[in-house]
Amino acid sequence: LIKETALKISVLGMGYMGLPTACLLANAGYKVVGIDIDKKKIEALQKKKFETTEPGLKELFLKAVKSKNLSFSNQIQPADVFLIAVPTPAKNNQIDLKYVELATKMVSEVLQEGNLVILESTVSPNTCTQFLKKILDKKQIKYFLAHCPERAIPGRTLYEIINNDRIIGALDDQSRKMTKEIYQSFVKGKIYLTDLTTAETVKLLENSFRDINIAFANEIAKISQKIGINPWEAIKLANLHPRVNILNPGPGVGGHCIPVDPWFLAQNHPEAKFIKLAREINDSMPDYIVKILEQEFQQRKIKKPKIAVLGVAYKANVDDSRETPATKIIDKMKKRNWQIKITDPFVKKYQYPLVTLGKALKNSEAAVLITDHSVYRNFNFQKYPLKFIFDTRNILTKENLSPKTKLLTFGDSLNEDLK
Repeated sequence: LIKETALKISVLGMGYMGLPTACLLANAGYKVVGIDIDKKKIEALQKKKFETTEPGLKELFLKAVKSKNLSFSNQIQPADVFLIAVPTPAKNNQIDLKYVELATKMVSEVLQEGNLVILESTVSPNTCTQFLKKILDKKQIKYFLAHCPERAIPGRTLYEIINNDRIIGALDDQSRKMTKEIYQSFVKGKIYLTDLTTAETVKLLENSFRDINIAFANEIAKISQKIGINPWEAIKLANLHPRVNILNPGPGVGGHCIPVDPWFLAQNHPEAKFIKLAREINDSMPDYIVKILEQEFQQRKIKKPKIAVLGVAYKANVDDSRETPATKIIDKMKKRNWQIKITDPFVKKYQYPLVTLGKALKNSEAAVLITDHSVYRNFNFQKYPLKFIFDTRNILTKENLSPKTKLLTFGDSLNEDLK
């Protein structure tokens, strides 16, 4: 049974985080209205036409709608709480707050005395105090303000929203108290309280740290290529040290957080040299990979290569291709006039045409594996006599390949040594 509460909550932004959060709040008993400026999206949600690969989300959505605690609209309505979960893209390595600005102005139109405004979107430090607050203050009424940055990843969104610890930064003690009470209705992890700017910064620190760690791994991969060692083996052995935890190298960094958030922390700060260098290293990987492919084709005297691209999602077993390094790799190959066929078992919409795995491999001379989807680990490539496969994720073994196919990875590694 769903516990009923009198509070009305409007969630602005029915995307990767806004919709699951709205569903969780509705199932916790709040009267929730999901708001989005995309009319087609709202119409689909109103008709219960909602497809997702997120475990448990479709069931949670249907339960919330059936309870009549969740409805959808294009129009902002008066509420007790407004939760903003809209995208914050980067533009020229600076945060673009156009969606946050639009959502905040929509809230301001109906803001009433004593309302609580929560920002979940990832933003640069001082955005709440110097941007949101200035818009809301024009109403000249008493309101409460908090920032609770989302900390979940596609493929595990529901689990992590519920089980991860959360950080709540707020304008004052009452804002913190009100926000904590709402999140406690569905969050099982610990909730830590702080000020607005610290909460904004913590989210950026988390993803900047990971970006720097991956950049270090990618540098190891480049060095390994020159000295002829297996970078994954070297990293695995180094991580046996109790105070070392190096991540794995790859084709670059993708997703809605790691390639973007470090810029939000570094922007306008010349001191942030390390953060910017890590971004440059990770952004250099697509070019590095294409140059390795180019050398391999040149050695084989193949002038007009036919190549299959395996995976465009930014991470394994999800349908999310935002900021994927695959796009940069494909663009660089297209500039070289290579014949490219692209496949991904999860991604349905992409800027280039997608084909099945079999069609991608048929008549191709080579393949580059960009995303470590599980299906590729066990796929039998033996009936496709490719000249080589460049495995940027170190998931393939020679047993699954044709004897005629050369397996390339960073450092020209021997994968079976790691099994």
